[in-house]
Amino acid sequence: MIRRFGEAVRSDRRYRMRHGVYAVLALDGDVLITHQAEPDPEFQLPGGGIDPGESPLRALHREVYEETGWTITGARRIGAYRRFTYMPEYDKWAEKLCTIYLARPARRLGPPSEPGHQALWVPARDAAQILDNEGDRHFLGRAFDLL
Repeated sequence: MIRRFGEAVRSDRRYRMRHGVYAVLALDGDVLITHQAEPDPEFQLPGGGIDPGESPLRALHREVYEETGWTITGARRIGAYRRFTYMPEYDKWAEKLCTIYLARPARRLGPPSEPGHQALWVPARDAAQILDNEGDRHFLGRAFDLL
């Protein structure tokens, strides 16, 4: 069974599966995170949904680049979790199956191309406190042995 984080499943909602990939991007004790301004401002691990026909690793590379402007290398899966949530940008309730990777930022090619995203380098301990998603905090803590 894959661990669940976040709000409880609501029996009055119909959830649709949404597969996603997210990265803990570590470099010299710091982590690269994103701040997403809308629909609700929040600090996140870079990543997002896997498009139809797209492999998880291809999606990870694409999402990290779109949200941070960085390329990555050496991605390896470190775990997964489930989250049941409303996604206002898609107007749907989703069961998000979030696969987490540990990767190394390789090169910054420019600013984030995803509107409303800002890339931030933060000490790992600070990031573990400010990430808005409990699942993101858990896997960041595991990656940096903060648990």
